[in-house]
Amino acid sequence: MEKLPTQFLVCCFFILLALHSFSVRSQEIEDESEFDYGANSTKGPARWGEIHAEWGACSNGTLQSPIDMSNERVNIVSHLGRLKKSYKPSNATLRNRGHDMMLRWEDKAGAIEIKGTEYVLHQCHWHSPSEHTINGRRYDLELHMVHESADGKVAVIGIMYKIGRQDSFLSLLMDHLEAITDITDGERAVGVIDPRHIKFGSRKYYRYIGSLTIPPCTENVVWSIVRKVRTVTREQVRFLRVAVHDESDSNARPLQSINKRSIQLFRPDDKVEN
Repeated sequence: MEKLPTQFLVCCFFILLALHSFSVRSQEIEDESEFDYGANSTKGPARWGEIHAEWGACSNGTLQSPIDMSNERVNIVSHLGRLKKSYKPSNATLRNRGHDMMLRWEDKAGAIEIKGTEYVLHQCHWHSPSEHTINGRRYDLELHMVHESADGKVAVIGIMYKIGRQDSFLSLLMDHLEAITDITDGERAVGVIDPRHIKFGSRKYYRYIGSLTIPPCTENVVWSIVRKVRTVTREQVRFLRVAVHDESDSNARPLQSINKRSIQLFRPDDKVEN
């Protein structure tokens, strides 16, 4: 009779370990020295899936990101509902990850709700040029806001930018970005940052199921790409690239096959409630 509690505890331990491992595997790689963006590099996007077994989805996945959102593939819908955001100010840390700059919120910075599931905001980072394209057009910059649910599922909001007026959110961070320029894996506490300062500018967004765009390229990520393309200055884009010094002109993964996936564009109508 004494064996049952012991077996039960052992079983629970392995279940918890498996759940933790899944959550860890679902996250983007923090140490980006193991891969790069060179087209002909042995560590470039075409070879990511060969570097580690757990990165296999980068090569053989069928729900990979980024993709092109062309009008001929997009279904316009109104039933998805507006993005329900409940962000709030929180302490944050800026980190130079080697190929990009990441802003990580240390405390609870709020969440978004998608189909009844809450996804907590953890971090944001930038890719230049944009990884996603619209009707084949690639823009100058793309911001990813990465969220995770209690059970380890990932949802990312993407915002694209073209050259124009400065982005006010990036302007708030410029002094901090300059302080960790050239410091690979450098970190800097930046105090309280309000994610509500990240402007969306539109209620329209694309929705599809994809993956993380860096290893381990975990799939079944819920993507929401804001339809409105915002603006950023050429100097702001240049600074984000120069700051990481990864000897690459880009940190954007090439487009991936759509593989008959559904792409929806949420366009609110008079019947959609707030």
